[in-house]
Amino acid sequence: MREAGRINAEALDAAVVLIKPGVTTAELNAAFEAVQKRYKVFSPFKNYPGPYPYPASICTSVNDELVHGIPSKRKLEEGDIISIDAGTVYEGFVGDMAVTVAVGEVSPATQRLLKITKRALEIAIAQMVPGNSTGDVGYAVQTYVESQGLFITRTYTGHGVGREMHEGPQVPNYGKPGRGMKLREGMTIALEPMVLMGTPNTTVKPDQWTVASADGSLTAHFEHTVAITADGPQILTLL
Repeated sequence: MREAGRINAEALDAAVVLIKPGVTTAELNAAFEAVQKRYKVFSPFKNYPGPYPYPASICTSVNDELVHGIPSKRKLEEGDIISIDAGTVYEGFVGDMAVTVAVGEVSPATQRLLKITKRALEIAIAQMVPGNSTGDVGYAVQTYVESQGLFITRTYTGHGVGREMHEGPQVPNYGKPGRGMKLREGMTIALEPMVLMGTPNTTVKPDQWTVASADGSLTAHFEHTVAITADGPQILTLL
C-alpha cells in the first residue's frame, strides 16, 4: 500500500505541476495516466460503477464542484481552484488521495478555504491512533471546520481502503466522540475532509457524477491514505 500510495502521489504531482490558466482538465488526466502507464499500474476510478462507468483515471472538480468532476476540454481560468482526486492500484492494493490547488492568483477568502481544509486533514490524521473511534476523527474535523465558519458535507465521507478503493468503515467528517468503529492497529483509511463555504448542502450535476455545492459557493477537498500503527499514524500517499 505504501508503494501504491507513492506511485499515486508521483502521478498526481505530474498533473498538479501542469495547473495554470488555459490547461484543460483532460490534459491533467493524461499526465496522470502517463505516469501510471510507466509503472504498469492503473486507476481504480476508471470504469468505476455508477450511473455509467466513470470515464477517467482522476476526478477534476473546479470551484463549486466538491467531488467526482469528470476531466474534459474545460480550460482552467485565473482565479479558479481545482480539486484532483486520484487513485492507483499496485499489486492489488489501492492508494487514494486528493489535493485542491489554486490556478494562478486567488482571493484571500479562497486561500483561507484551502488552508483550513488542509489543516482539517492534518487534524484527522492526528486522531488515527489505536483506541480512538471513527466518531473521534469526525468530531475533531467538524469542530475545527465549523469553528472557522465553514461547513462539512454530510453526504460524502472518508472510508477504509485496501484491496478495494471503498471498504469499511465509513469515516464521516462529523460525529460524536467515542461513537462508531474503534480504530485498531493495521487499519488503513482514506481520510478526506470536504469543506464548503456556503452551506453543507450539495447537488449532483446533469452529468450524473459531479457533486457541487447547492448554492454555488466554493469547495475544497484534501485526502491521504493513512495507516494506524503502534508508533502513530503513517501517511501512505507520499512521494
